[in-house]
Amino acid sequence: MLKAVEGTLEDFLAHQVTALDEVDPDLGGFARTTRDLVLAGGKRLRPTFAYWGWRGVIGTNEPIGQVLPALGALELMHTFALVHDDVMDESVTRRGRPTAHRLFAAQHRDAGRIGDATRFGASSAILVGDLCLVWADQLLAQTALTTATLFAVRACYDRMRIEAVAGQYLDVLGENQPAQWSLDQALLVARYKTASYTVQRPLQFGLALAGRSRDETGAIDEAYHRYGIAVGEAFQLRDDLLGVYGDPAVTGKPASDDLRTGKPTALLMIAQQLGASFDLETPATADQLEHQAEIIVETGAVAQVESLILQRVEQGVAALAGAPIHDDARAALTELAVTATHRPA
Repeated sequence: MLKAVEGTLEDFLAHQVTALDEVDPDLGGFARTTRDLVLAGGKRLRPTFAYWGWRGVIGTNEPIGQVLPALGALELMHTFALVHDDVMDESVTRRGRPTAHRLFAAQHRDAGRIGDATRFGASSAILVGDLCLVWADQLLAQTALTTATLFAVRACYDRMRIEAVAGQYLDVLGENQPAQWSLDQALLVARYKTASYTVQRPLQFGLALAGRSRDETGAIDEAYHRYGIAVGEAFQLRDDLLGVYGDPAVTGKPASDDLRTGKPTALLMIAQQLGASFDLETPATADQLEHQAEIIVETGAVAQVESLILQRVEQGVAALAGAPIHDDARAALTELAVTATHRPA
């Protein structure tokens, strides 16, 4: 399935690059950089969850070709979210490579252009994200669906995008008022910024692609909802841990990024509840970041977050137990609940 999605993306992006290249060579270069960011690896979790959400209803015999454009569209949407997130967080690397805004800033300097390279990089990266969101719409429109199914798929897709933007705003807001943030708010960010568009909505997106009536799929929709929220939150909680303790060679992102930016994640909120008293509003030095990471462990916050992850994975798997879905999809989603939330540091 992943190779098929990758092939769909490669073919689609090749046409998009050619179209912009014919307008202007600089636009072709812009499109190629965007294409490379989309194809630069990643876990492809969103298309994977959507695929199994679809298979859970449709079974194993239906050819995948008809839904490939829709699955690929989710990856383009994901690139939009990543690129904009990296600009907001001023992140240096993503997937082990320079982030989009850093790439364009380097291009600006190498070309000897006038103006501020950092500003040019950020502006260009914002446009990359915007372009990916438009491309996602174009690719989704290539999916051969009945009118009724298309409306259901679009409704889920639009809700997913709104929730991702809403969660991102709450994430930015929390960084700017960390002293007023709470664990409940951190978990709300996890639900909207990550759980919704990583697991829950992709599953329901796949369900909508199956083209069944609500009467037929009500129980499945409820199971996907419960599984998606639980596993999606566990995914974000794991990301919170990796944001402090992850190995950049494995995660593809700098270590202690969340501490550096003062992001009030669930991990940090729990650590403060358990007695940690460091100031999230004051930028920390490298030595202070290392010390803060040690303090978080000493409070027991890391162990508590690990426990929350395990609880949510168990809740997600339990939600599928009685769901009327095909057994191969149930087995795949059970495995995904574990592998997606127990990524190596």
